[in-house]
Amino acid sequence: MRGLRWRNSSWILFITAIFISLTSFYYPKAPKRYQLSGFAQGTTWQLNYYASDSAIKKNSIDSILLEIDNSMSLYKPNSLITQFNKSIKGVKLDSHFKKVMEKSFSINTETNGVFDVTVKPLVEKWGFGPKASNKTPAAAEIINALGCVGSGKLKLKGDSLIKFKPCVEVDLNGIAQGYTVDVLSDFLEMHGIKNYLVELGGEIRAKGLKTDGSRFKIGIESPEENENSSMKKVITVNDGAITTSGNYRQYKTQGSKKNSHLINSQTGYPIDNEMISVTVWARDAITADGFDNVFMNFGMKKSLSFLESRTDMAAYFIYLKEDKSIADTASTGFYKFFNN
Repeated sequence: MRGLRWRNSSWILFITAIFISLTSFYYPKAPKRYQLSGFAQGTTWQLNYYASDSAIKKNSIDSILLEIDNSMSLYKPNSLITQFNKSIKGVKLDSHFKKVMEKSFSINTETNGVFDVTVKPLVEKWGFGPKASNKTPAAAEIINALGCVGSGKLKLKGDSLIKFKPCVEVDLNGIAQGYTVDVLSDFLEMHGIKNYLVELGGEIRAKGLKTDGSRFKIGIESPEENENSSMKKVITVNDGAITTSGNYRQYKTQGSKKNSHLINSQTGYPIDNEMISVTVWARDAITADGFDNVFMNFGMKKSLSFLESRTDMAAYFIYLKEDKSIADTASTGFYKFFNN
């Protein structure tokens, strides 16, 4: 009997040990907040993610950013976009460049040509390109540049981007950062991370919750210098992208007039309307980034009308009233981000 009791006791101890081992395996450590940051695309980037361990390494993020820069940076002399702009007929694209061009053509069609990545010749004429200048272009220069602008002068054929005029050049600065944010977000999700905030140059995509169960808070910058301005807003987001476009920081003065860095590709001149800034929410950052410039161009009335029936996009606007005072408003779908 003693031997039998001893064997039963040993068996119980063995089962207990296995149970403890399995319990430890199936209950991972509590998630912690991890942060990575750096510099790319002429600006800063930051990742905040919540996981049981530091699964993402900075060198992996740097490699992704370098790959995208080598594809679409106007500031790299050997980038693919620079090769395209110098080419006579076009070049074969990599996957990054192709995806951004596909989205660019889509937004161009949806906005009746308002969003147009062939705006580069005009951007340069107004001194906002890689070769900065304070010179104001003559009307004849604008007309000449407009002859090289228009997405109809491009065609995406398979993996190649074809230009119908050698002078056609593209500038993806109005959409490429949003695309990059999406690529980094997808990289995190590929590694099983479901709670994160990715930011590059102020363009943001967030998903999930923080460890305390709260949503991510995002500040919307005020154009007023007063840090306590009532125009300064904080929103909360747990799914989707937030991007902002504005004309109160990047501009050049011509006498008493400020010329915005946002150029109307159809007129050839800087945008000149009541808009000060637009903050857009969309499900992905490439969409939000592309449309924030569109809404700056549309103006208040047209933007609100465009968004009225949309459930996949919303926006917050800061604008000048007729008496030159600053005011703000939002499309119906954006107010939910103020109330969480």
